[in-house]
Amino acid sequence: MGIVKIKGGIRRMMAQTILVSVVAFSVTAPGARAETLADALVSAYKTSGLLDQNRALLRAADEDVALAAAALKPVIGWTASITQSLGRARSATFPTISDTDALNASGSLIAEQLLYDFGASAFGTEAAKETVLATRETLVSIEQDVLLRAVEAYMGVIEAAEFVDLRQNNLRLLGQELRAAQNRFEVGEVTRTDVALAEAQLANAQSGLATAKGNFLIAVEEFRSIIGRPPGSLTPPPQLPDIASDLETAKALAVRRHPALRAVQHRVSAAELQIRRAEANTKPTVNLQGAISANEALDSNAFNTSASLGINAGGTIYAGGAQPASIRRAQALRDSERGNLHVVRRNIEQNVGNAYARLASARATLAASDGQVRAARIAFRGVREEATLGARTTLDVLDAEQALLDAEATRISAQSQLYVASYAVLSSVGQLTARALGLPVQLYDPAEYYNLVKDGPSKRSKQGAQLDQVLQRLQKN
Repeated sequence: MGIVKIKGGIRRMMAQTILVSVVAFSVTAPGARAETLADALVSAYKTSGLLDQNRALLRAADEDVALAAAALKPVIGWTASITQSLGRARSATFPTISDTDALNASGSLIAEQLLYDFGASAFGTEAAKETVLATRETLVSIEQDVLLRAVEAYMGVIEAAEFVDLRQNNLRLLGQELRAAQNRFEVGEVTRTDVALAEAQLANAQSGLATAKGNFLIAVEEFRSIIGRPPGSLTPPPQLPDIASDLETAKALAVRRHPALRAVQHRVSAAELQIRRAEANTKPTVNLQGAISANEALDSNAFNTSASLGINAGGTIYAGGAQPASIRRAQALRDSERGNLHVVRRNIEQNVGNAYARLASARATLAASDGQVRAARIAFRGVREEATLGARTTLDVLDAEQALLDAEATRISAQSQLYVASYAVLSSVGQLTARALGLPVQLYDPAEYYNLVKDGPSKRSKQGAQLDQVLQRLQKN
């Protein structure tokens, strides 16, 4: 996540109420259409190259099912040749030398069908199907990552703009304090030291404003990279999403529905099937073979044709230990996936706990910072009034202004953290998807391509024509 980094670890935004004293900072030119968080999420979903990449990987996994299923279908091939042979010969009976030149054409049509292999091919097909299901779940996990980064990018831009506003307001107030200190110095109420303190604080504020503007530009570039276009006039995000209050309930939901865990479960099933496939590969296979061939001498009337049909059975007696090694390897891979299943489950539960902890922290920080801002604002106004009466020094006023600035910065940070933490909770339980959020987009259907290719359609068939149309649409997008 860490998309936008502002001084002091700030990477959040204001959620509802903007500080009264903050001057509005426009992201784009006035009159631009207001852009919502939902608009940004829709754009990220539509333009994400990462999603396109993994959708293509899913389609490649779909083709693996067709390749595995092809082993159970007939294989038909042909050969054709024309041969010109040159030669001379003389026999012992007839010493005359004769030419043996010949021009022959031949062709063959060969067909082969697997009849029985103890289920090895069927196990391979089912394993490929489980891999497809695992890849689909991985795609959902990546979709969650893309949408969460989009939330962070959106909030990063607004937060960076709010910090520019805050720094500009701070610079304006410090300019007023410097002028006040200079006026008081001229009438002998303060010393040159007070003026120097105000000048130093003003210079520091100018540096802070330059940093804030630089961070804003960084946030804009991050937005452009994740959302696919520069930001418009961003509006505050809507009401916080509904989140279950009970942590244990959320963990139970996550281990049932999180796509990362589902993906590993399907990989465990695929590994189990690969063990059975390796065991079946040690047994004989039975094949039906047929062939038709013709051979014709083009320089004479000679020709011949033949046809054959037979059943062949065979197997491996010894292959240097390769077969038992393949079984042990499949078992080791299965054990690895089982171990990974426990790791992923624990990581998901930990991530849910961490997300809820960050959410609670953001809520508590926001509640505390609201009071801190109110108190700091009252204190600043009071100190400034007392300074005009000579009861406070310029340093006291500058310290109060810095305390107010820190309080406002904490509040901005907490408000933004609250939104990021809320959507992170949705991601941790597997609910940060375009479907779950109800985004107005054409959802990517992973079954559409699979249903067209799982049976390995011919390119000239009706199903093959539909597949071509789907591919053209994908390439156009």
